Amino acid sequence: MPALEAQGKLEDYQRAQQFLTGNLRHIVYLADINPHWIEKTPRFWYRKASPGASEFVLVDVERSTSTPAFDHARLAAALSEAGKREYSPTDLPFREFEFVDDAKAIRFSADGAEWTCSITTYECKSKPEEHIHSEEQVSPNGRWAAFVRDHNLFLRDISTGTELQLTTDGVGGWDYATPLPSLRLMVDQGTQDVKQPAAVFWAPDSSKLVTYRIDSRNSGRFTSLQFVPPNQLRPKAFTYVYPLPGEVLAKAEPILFDIQSGRRIDVKTAIELPFQDGPGFEWFPDSKNFFYDYDERGYKAKELRVVDASTGEQRVLVREQSETYVDPGETFYRFVKGTGEILWSSERDGWNHLYFYNSTGQMERQLTEGKWVVQQIEHVDDANRRVYFSAGGREKDEDPYQAHLYSVGFDGKGLQLLTPENAYHSVNFSPDGMYFIDSYSRPDLPDKIVLRRSKDGSEVRVLEQTDPAPLTKMGWKAPESFHGKATDGTTDLYGLIWRPTNFDTSKKYPIVEFVYTGPQSYFVPKTFSTFWLQPMAELGFVVVMVDGRGTAGRSRAFHQFSYRNLGGSFEDHVAMIKQMAARYPYMDAERVGVFGTSAGGYGAAHAMLAFPDFYKVGVSTSGDHDARLDKAWWNEVYQGYPVQGDYAEQSNVTMASRLKGHLLLEHGDIDDNVHPVETMRFVDALMKANKDFDMLLVPNMFHGESGDHALYLVRRRWDYFVQNLLGVTPPANFEIKEDREAGNPRRRRR
Repeated sequence: MPALEAQGKLEDYQRAQQFLTGNLRHIVYLADINPHWIEKTPRFWYRKASPGASEFVLVDVERSTSTPAFDHARLAAALSEAGKREYSPTDLPFREFEFVDDAKAIRFSADGAEWTCSITTYECKSKPEEHIHSEEQVSPNGRWAAFVRDHNLFLRDISTGTELQLTTDGVGGWDYATPLPSLRLMVDQGTQDVKQPAAVFWAPDSSKLVTYRIDSRNSGRFTSLQFVPPNQLRPKAFTYVYPLPGEVLAKAEPILFDIQSGRRIDVKTAIELPFQDGPGFEWFPDSKNFFYDYDERGYKAKELRVVDASTGEQRVLVREQSETYVDPGETFYRFVKGTGEILWSSERDGWNHLYFYNSTGQMERQLTEGKWVVQQIEHVDDANRRVYFSAGGREKDEDPYQAHLYSVGFDGKGLQLLTPENAYHSVNFSPDGMYFIDSYSRPDLPDKIVLRRSKDGSEVRVLEQTDPAPLTKMGWKAPESFHGKATDGTTDLYGLIWRPTNFDTSKKYPIVEFVYTGPQSYFVPKTFSTFWLQPMAELGFVVVMVDGRGTAGRSRAFHQFSYRNLGGSFEDHVAMIKQMAARYPYMDAERVGVFGTSAGGYGAAHAMLAFPDFYKVGVSTSGDHDARLDKAWWNEVYQGYPVQGDYAEQSNVTMASRLKGHLLLEHGDIDDNVHPVETMRFVDALMKANKDFDMLLVPNMFHGESGDHALYLVRRRWDYFVQNLLGVTPPANFEIKEDREAGNPRRRRR
């Protein structure tokens, strides 16, 4: 079979550019609904963004009607007249609005003003936007505003302006109602002394508030240097709390304040903070108690705690524990309104399922069971005592990651499938729970969005559909799902394969893998919108993705394969790519490249170090190359706590001498998630090992390919694979153009 020729050329770059998400939105309508339910009525509106135009659609569920939310042409004319500038009915200057005056008018913000436009007479009036001080938290009754000054908590009577100082002993590093700020917030505001909303949580009746005091005086910190700050020649330094695995963590102490008496009640506990921000609290509707999640160090246990607001006494309602970890992404719960009963998820029987607890915290029964996975609670029907949830793996002969909606009674009986189509389903319930919007698709099945009845899943009406015809005219064919085996020879694995639109089975194509192996989720796309990897294929590659053991969405054993073994999951990827190449001779397993971001940046480099004779070219962006230098929370969960020798053993720094192929490292100077020190440590080790590599330290880039240089980095990534894997000289200085306002660039955070 002849090797591929005449790809990686200018025309291939131009074709690849067309498939960038932002540009594709101007070619094809990809059905998507973000419903805005109107108070508690069975009506909602959404913004429909079609190629070259947008409109607002109003759906009345009970009448089964779908109409324009208002007369777009008349509104544009009225707004143009009032605003003294021209507005288009197909491109109005707002994306959200609210109905006011008994739905006879709409209110929205545009061009620095707040507008109210009648949709009966079509007259528009404006006033300057009102901005409540961003650092204030207003009580539900509108009387009090809580704010922080000089590290202490104050209240302001909004009607009189009178201030009440609630604390007096706050100091820097041990302040009240102040979340640990992120680097991004500091950079955005241009200072370490950032302004944040006061971290107070008001009781529904405004009689009390709960807040916290964080002691970060002994916490580890990082300093980041913004090399090219705006409006300044000198670099700007920012120092912030960034705890590493095993280090001393900041601690938050919950505190209650009774507003009428000014009484302070200290809740006798300390909540460790394994990263930034602060803890959250939620009140019960009666304002007598509040609850919060408590996670033990390394997420060895999770507790649901309830606090008596009159005394500060707390009790543990539910406790989930594990010798390894209780995954914060797999453990979720809901209270049953009016009863205090609890619906709780757990992997304790080997699969993530739902459990029912009574109001005293006693587990009464398991609601779901079997070799399948509950993914999320979507809605709770308190009156009829049923829970609606999404789950995958229950339906035979389907991709086990595909989510369906089910319901089951609180007694564990009457399990009902409500979305039967063989596809991935995403749902949104009406406020009364009587209806839900179901968006479903597969990589090879265009999006269909329907309105359904909750009681039986019956269809009310079709709302939107994706028309793939423009894609077909471009020569596009859907990526192919691939089912193979892990290296144990028995575990089923799933992946996707993308091919270029000018694909020729008689040619031999290099393979490029996009990799992400974080245990917090699964990553191979399951919906129709998979186009973000098509541009790479257009350059002359077969592009693949694989979910190997160690990721979520399957059994507990499958999930925990990566525990203390984050670097050991790539053997499954190699096995799957070899199986793909064995089935399809046009896939060249002798020329394999890999790229990824964040944990995928670690993965791209680690794959090349662990399998240096298999992966020949790699691009690593924002990589967390050494878990010892990464944030405590993510690594202590998935790599393990306490810190042991496996941290060093699986570090790319430790393995740097194994590099053989071409490796490009990219990192932003103001990465707010993974500090560039991780890449620099790796670079130091590569230099000491006398290894050739390439590197881009990118100014003003947060995590991932972001900021003003994002498209430049996309082009450099394309060039790197074209030159080093395809063996073709790329077109010089090709400038990628993408409408990023229309697109939705993928941004992966941990």
